[in-house]
Amino acid sequence: MLCISRLAQYLLLPLCLALAGAASATDYNTGDVQAHGGWHSLVLSLGEERHFRAIDQQSYSDAIFSVNASSGACDVPWLELRVALDENQAESATVNRVPADLRVDQATIHSGSAAFVTERGDDGFYVRFAVPHLALLLEEMAEGELLRLRMMRGEDDPWFMVFGLAGAGEAIDRLHRLCDASER
Repeated sequence: MLCISRLAQYLLLPLCLALAGAASATDYNTGDVQAHGGWHSLVLSLGEERHFRAIDQQSYSDAIFSVNASSGACDVPWLELRVALDENQAESATVNRVPADLRVDQATIHSGSAAFVTERGDDGFYVRFAVPHLALLLEEMAEGELLRLRMMRGEDDPWFMVFGLAGAGEAIDRLHRLCDASER
């Protein structure tokens, strides 16, 4: 069993290296990767800078949903969706802000906003979510089965996505433990 676990970690490493760029267009070192069902937790580092991430990488082949926190600001986590594009982006810009709703199973509808962002030199498109009561949403994610997103790209143009939450609770808990430990 130990060999299978180590093999899985080695196979996950290339994927996590690709995901490290999702913090920004800067290349981060990826380490301490751990699988939790359909989610993973990991540490991104560059010099003294540390970011902690819980990610769902199995719901879509071209999109990754993540919960993130940074050392020194562990009490201010954020949600991000990265969608792969066909080419590197020419500039860093916030290209739009739209209304967004997030809901776990039949729990609270968390209405907020989504900023659509590109990063120069990165082949991803980022959606950064702002919702009031993020702590409640994270608690619901830890207990739930599905996270549903709705982003309104235009008046009659919704974009829906659904992410499985098997393992999300463990990945988010570990993200918090790692981040808190980095501040001691």
